[in-house]
Amino acid sequence: MTAGKRRQPSLSQLRAFAAVAEHLHFRDAAAAIGMSQPALSGAVATLEETLGVTLLERTTRKVLLSPAGERLAARAKAVLTEVAALLEEAEAVRAPFTGALRLGVIPTVAPYLLPTVLGLVHDRYPDLDLQVHEEQTASLVEGLTGGRLDLLLLAVPLGVPSVTELPLFDEDFVLVTPPEHWLGGREGIPREALRELNLLLLDEGHCLRDQALDICREAGRADAPVATTAAGLSTLVQLVAGGLGCTLLPRTAVTVETSRSARLLTGYFADPAPSRRVALAMRTGAARGAEYRELAAALREALRPLPVRLLAHG
Repeated sequence: MTAGKRRQPSLSQLRAFAAVAEHLHFRDAAAAIGMSQPALSGAVATLEETLGVTLLERTTRKVLLSPAGERLAARAKAVLTEVAALLEEAEAVRAPFTGALRLGVIPTVAPYLLPTVLGLVHDRYPDLDLQVHEEQTASLVEGLTGGRLDLLLLAVPLGVPSVTELPLFDEDFVLVTPPEHWLGGREGIPREALRELNLLLLDEGHCLRDQALDICREAGRADAPVATTAAGLSTLVQLVAGGLGCTLLPRTAVTVETSRSARLLTGYFADPAPSRRVALAMRTGAARGAEYRELAAALREALRPLPVRLLAHG
């Protein structure tokens, strides 16, 4: 068969193969792309026939990529990424702020900023189909660079060359303590006080945990306070109310979290207080980059009532 008449693989076949290459499991791959398992198996088999190569080594227990499959999996993913970019470009040209926008948000930002984000989108961009995904930072960055997500709302810097950050604001951390604690409710707390505190932290994988540990190291603390950890800020605050220790909260979380218990006091650090920066993040060169920058500018204005320091447009 000549090159001009050679059969072309379909996007559905490439999508099926890419899913199997990622999951190495037919059932998981089929679930990931919303295809039945027989249809997925058939699509991969047809792709192998079209290309004239064996892509998978099937055994009774697992699926492995053949040497050819290893090489072609990266190509298939690249093709699918480019097709997604083409569709995104067409959507952006057709009409700004329409269609789907898949927004990834970290758990230590989502409960406190999403009301503002959702209100802004509802009022100003009613034709935008906002889809929110709450995940930890590493998963969000992987989703953004892999094309699963369009935009992130999270703490920065990320240090990822292919990602452009659009800074929104800086916010201070405060110290939340039980009411009988010697630092409870104080102002002008020196960072050095963190050296001796029984500090409660989030589980590994949360960027806020890493930020808290960095703050402790900057304060001269050599050990890592990890006797007790929690999956979320709400649990941390309840542990503090129960007298198990103290914790650090970003200012945007204080009103929501400390209202859950009367057995809490909030202390404030001396300037310059430990802080974090929150930003939107997009793929560098994203087709909808101009929209995302406009959204960042609108969001900065919408966040003005919050206890944060807004940043110049990035």
